[in-house]
Amino acid sequence: MKRGMYDVLFEPVITEKITRQSEKMGKYAFRVHPGANKKEIKSAVEKIFNVHVVRINVMNNAGKWRRVRFQLGKTADWKKAIVTLKKGEKIDITTS
Repeated sequence: MKRGMYDVLFEPVITEKITRQSEKMGKYAFRVHPGANKKEIKSAVEKIFNVHVVRINVMNNAGKWRRVRFQLGKTADWKKAIVTLKKGEKIDITTS
């Protein structure tokens, strides 16, 4: 089953490191669908934000073990994509 472009990207990942990289190198991070590949991520970012993607790095992040009172549980595994844009292009990600 083919995923739509809005099903591939879930949310931007906003950290101090990514913010610094977006200002200096044009890199942005997104939480993406666990089954998405680089081609799907590239086309989704290009269509949604109207930019040109140069490179995509993808990593799978394992969930962490957490304890709430006496219950032990694990947070969900998730996938992160770091997208490098063509020089001079930007994505306006505002936090509300």
